[in-house]
Amino acid sequence: MSFVIAIDGPSGAGKSSTAQEVARRLGILYLDTGALYRALALRVLTRGVPVHDEAAVEQCATAARIDLAGSPEATHVLLDGQDVSEEIRTPEVSETASRLATLPGVRRLLVELQRGFAQRGPIVAEGRDLGTVVFPRAQVKVFLDADLGARAERRTRELQGRGLAVARDDVREDLRRRDERDRTRTDSPLRRADDAHVLDTTVLSPEQQVEAVLAIVRAHPECPAEWRLPSTGPAG
Repeated sequence: MSFVIAIDGPSGAGKSSTAQEVARRLGILYLDTGALYRALALRVLTRGVPVHDEAAVEQCATAARIDLAGSPEATHVLLDGQDVSEEIRTPEVSETASRLATLPGVRRLLVELQRGFAQRGPIVAEGRDLGTVVFPRAQVKVFLDADLGARAERRTRELQGRGLAVARDDVREDLRRRDERDRTRTDSPLRRADDAHVLDTTVLSPEQQVEAVLAIVRAHPECPAEWRLPSTGPAG
């Protein structure tokens, strides 16, 4: 396995933006594991597969071709050869993805898919069970967290920025439900790995989050020499 930076945490803690920027600065692959689940959720929804029918969902997952392409700052999610990067970012798809993530068979399939990306080279991966299940031997494990109010505010701005009409209270309740589901599921629950570095992002800016993770990476004894050099700041 290549050098893996695993970033876990609940929704809205800043995982995606932080992982994406860290990957950009280091010049390595960005693995958005949530996008893989959302892509499968989109396939399930568009094909009318009942989410409660585990056998049918697993059959749908087995036949799915899910891949990532592009650069860290412009990652494209491919489903059965089609770019679905925008289609998977709706609340309906996110909710369905969270429900699919509770199915052991689906998780096993996607864990193997995720591990396959680490065979391509160094990666920054973000998700909910990376440090505990998918990459238990990752060189760097980080757990990002923030209070529910801050996470709801961030997610509301994100969704509204995409032109979706959402209310903050509704987003907060959705996050609360997802937190409960993720933390209490029997298979691969959301929890911090014992050897993970914990970062509370409640009052941290995006740049502070990125710099904190980079500092952890550069302090690791196996960190490649080229990563220790000053990195380019935020894009744009």
